[in-house]
Amino acid sequence: MKARCALIVVLFVAVAPAFADTGRQVDLDWLQTIAFATHQTDYSGTFVYQHNGNMETARITHISDQNGEHEKLESLEGPRREFIRNNKEILWYLGDHKTVQVERQYSGKSFPALLPEQLSALNENYLIRTAEQARIAGFDTQAIVFQPKDTLRYTHKMWAHRDSGLLLKAVVLDERRQIVEQYTFIQLKIGGDIERTQGITGQSTTTLQQQSNFATPSETLTQTATNDWKIVAIPSGFKKIMEVRRPLPGKKTDALHFVFSDGLAGISVFIETLGNHFNRKLGLSSRGAIHVYSKEKGDYLITVVGEVPPRTVMQVADSVRYRGQ
Repeated sequence: MKARCALIVVLFVAVAPAFADTGRQVDLDWLQTIAFATHQTDYSGTFVYQHNGNMETARITHISDQNGEHEKLESLEGPRREFIRNNKEILWYLGDHKTVQVERQYSGKSFPALLPEQLSALNENYLIRTAEQARIAGFDTQAIVFQPKDTLRYTHKMWAHRDSGLLLKAVVLDERRQIVEQYTFIQLKIGGDIERTQGITGQSTTTLQQQSNFATPSETLTQTATNDWKIVAIPSGFKKIMEVRRPLPGKKTDALHFVFSDGLAGISVFIETLGNHFNRKLGLSSRGAIHVYSKEKGDYLITVVGEVPPRTVMQVADSVRYRGQ
């Protein structure tokens, strides 16, 4: 009996520290470590993405050297899909032969690079607290919960490697605490000799005839009449970080594109003439935490894309106004 009691005491002492700091406020320096870890750490591994009852598996390799960042992301199921990034230059490989160069000034966000480098806005919009510690893909992690201060955004929970700060798991939760989407590393190597897979740090050998180039925001930034269109119901805390006119492939006209961010989630608003779309799909569609809502407004098509609940993208779309309205 004494031996059993002693074992219980030992187990309690061993487990208690993992939860001792649960619920405390997260130090800004630790968040900064997490934000930079994805860019400064060499790693290679396989992760699973779960959404809408589906599961996808992908392999990622990331290297940081004197020439900058190099990354390769490839789907392990279905048709060939590869994403290769050398600093801000992006190449998509679709299928066995076709290559599409998406943009030269990449500014997107993808797992595990989910936290922004500028963190000041996070505390304005989220309550940030520690949660449990867990072991993921063989590494010790600390969970952090980003609880929104309103119901117009999702709760985010992330597990960071306790040594490097690299995110190993990320979950988006709705207001009922149900999982909307989840990323989890199932195999991972951090640091050491990371193999440089073909193409990750070199120039593409694809011919120009095989590439389809899309102009970047910096190339298409024009002096827009900001008072022509306004969005009156952007949730509090979302700040406009970009406004550009984007050429539409195969079209003579372009689209006005607004981007808003609260530091963790993003909302994009596209405004274009109806003439660009003959078989347009209106209404709401979703993939994981990303929701798209399109509606007609006069002679224009309004499309809102956001990492926010469905009602938020609908609210934003309904609030788009033209000058004088």
